[in-house]
Amino acid sequence: MAAKRKSPATSQRAKTRRPPRRKTPSPGGNSRASNRSRRPTPTGPELLFAGRYLRVLRDGRWEYAARRSGMAAVAIVAVTPDDCLLLVEQYRPPVAARVIELPAGLVGDEAGQQGEALVVAAERELLEETGYHAAEWRYLCEGPPTPGFCSEIVALYRALALTKVAQGGGTGHENITVHEVPLAAIRPWLEKKVAEGFFIDIKIYAALHFLTH
Repeated sequence: MAAKRKSPATSQRAKTRRPPRRKTPSPGGNSRASNRSRRPTPTGPELLFAGRYLRVLRDGRWEYAARRSGMAAVAIVAVTPDDCLLLVEQYRPPVAARVIELPAGLVGDEAGQQGEALVVAAERELLEETGYHAAEWRYLCEGPPTPGFCSEIVALYRALALTKVAQGGGTGHENITVHEVPLAAIRPWLEKKVAEGFFIDIKIYAALHFLTH
């Protein structure tokens, strides 16, 4: 039986017919819609662990730490009358090293301090850690220093008109060394500490920004 011949019009349509469009996968092999469908829907934090001071929570696929009382923290930018930046040094077990930091502490972490104002906590921590009292306080900024790991919010304050009234060094179990570092030599001093194996709290560099701008 002879094969059926296609008409010229049919042949022309066959030649011009476009091939079916292929879906181009996004990087990683999944389309955007697929990626959206795989993202967890937040259902609120789930408690994974509760210690004496911290809790570990999970929200969707995200795990993070939070202080049990939800306390904030303060850090202080304090320059002495002879232009020295007050820094403190202490051993920090989480990083297994001694760390150079701004004077800092928690807000309302002791009994009877519930509802403590941020600036009141800053004044207390500066006195306890460095032995200095400030006659004037200026709010600078606040924000989460490690938002991928912890819910803590730190407020940065500038302490002005300083007077030395006590020894400092912290309270109780704290073993704090106080450094009064000339601002003119602060960067080489920090570099020297890094070379000696210290860690530098990056909030110090935020403090230097405010002091120079």
